[in-house]
Amino acid sequence: MRNTTNKKKTWCEKLNENKGLPKVEKITEKMSKRWGKGTVVIPAPVEVDEIMRKIPKGKVTTINEIRAALAKKHQATIGCPITTGIFAWIAANAAEEQEQNGNEEITPYWRTLKTGGFLNEKYPGGVSVQKDVLEQEGHEVVQKGKNYVVLDYEKSLADV
Repeated sequence: MRNTTNKKKTWCEKLNENKGLPKVEKITEKMSKRWGKGTVVIPAPVEVDEIMRKIPKGKVTTINEIRAALAKKHQATIGCPITTGIFAWIAANAAEEQEQNGNEEITPYWRTLKTGGFLNEKYPGGVSVQKDVLEQEGHEVVQKGKNYVVLDYEKSLADV
């Protein structure tokens, strides 16, 4: 159904839009230079959110860990790096939207880090909010160049 009022979709609407996803496709020739041969799963946004929701306090995960879990779930060679990152961003904004609407059971998006344990500047509130919450949960966050990283994040990785 087309949106005839030109009303912008909420983050929660974007999160729950599957658009025929998930789907597993053959890795294209262009992608194979970086990712090798095989198949790639393009997840549904809610699948990324479901994994992010499972990360307990005191633990973290990375986009790469989520991609690996999605690939395993769908018996694909890899999880799509682009859509997984975009869907984590949508999940983070949907969680923030839910919290603003009074929902206390939100996805703990701040526990999902970028590759290498780096904080995600695109999350609601930027790096400073993510840093504050992670530190409150017992993680040590340090500056590395212009970016921030959870020190020894590998020791805090949750099973996904």
